[in-house]
Amino acid sequence: MSLSVAAVTVVVDGTTLVDEATFDAPAGRVTALLGPNGAGKSTLLRAIAGIRRPAVGTVHLDGVDLLAMRRRDRARRVALVEQEASTELPLTSRAVAGLGRTPHEALLGGRDPSSDDLVTKALTDAGAFELADREVPSLSGGERQRVLLARALAQQPRLLLLDEPMNHLDIAAQLDVLTLLARLAADGVTVVAAMHDLALAASHADQVVVLAAGQVVASGPTAETLTPELIHAVYGVRAAWTTNPLTGTPLLALG
Repeated sequence: MSLSVAAVTVVVDGTTLVDEATFDAPAGRVTALLGPNGAGKSTLLRAIAGIRRPAVGTVHLDGVDLLAMRRRDRARRVALVEQEASTELPLTSRAVAGLGRTPHEALLGGRDPSSDDLVTKALTDAGAFELADREVPSLSGGERQRVLLARALAQQPRLLLLDEPMNHLDIAAQLDVLTLLARLAADGVTVVAAMHDLALAASHADQVVVLAAGQVVASGPTAETLTPELIHAVYGVRAAWTTNPLTGTPLLALG
């Protein structure tokens, strides 16, 4: 499924945080949402997810209007992993991951018998299986991030939105998550991830959407879009494309 965002504008307390954002994110690809702090990345993701309703604009997934859906129906298609979302309730990681099955459960009982297996798979894919029986408040920031990712995976979304998914993770865990996102995209999931690490995004994202002051200033294939000129204009730093000596793939150097 493909995501199409058209002229989405978000206004909070009279301040425009996202201004007519328009872009497409194709299925089968990982799209990185980039921009400096305060550019509007988190707000835009929440608007796409239907959590923060835009003042104007539309969001379609494979031609279907997501914002016109009932919340439960939308949750069967869209999952959002927020940057700092957590719980202090004494719930185990398995219980939190299991919340991702809620949209798929019958309203009047009749629990899906496949839920337990799906939650176990989600925990395993997110690298959180060994945390299943631990209570979430006892976990580190990186461990909580894995559990929240597992909850999103348990939703079996067709659109996966992530706000700084590598936040709190060590380098090995970051690479694991990026590999997982690529695998999900290859399976047909539309993946959009807000990222602050330009080099990491350049190496692993198929597409990028660049925000500055709430506006989309560029979008498209990664190497074609992330030009040194654009990076300097948006971030104020120098950049150059080179080759990764370990993998032979394109590498964005910053200085």
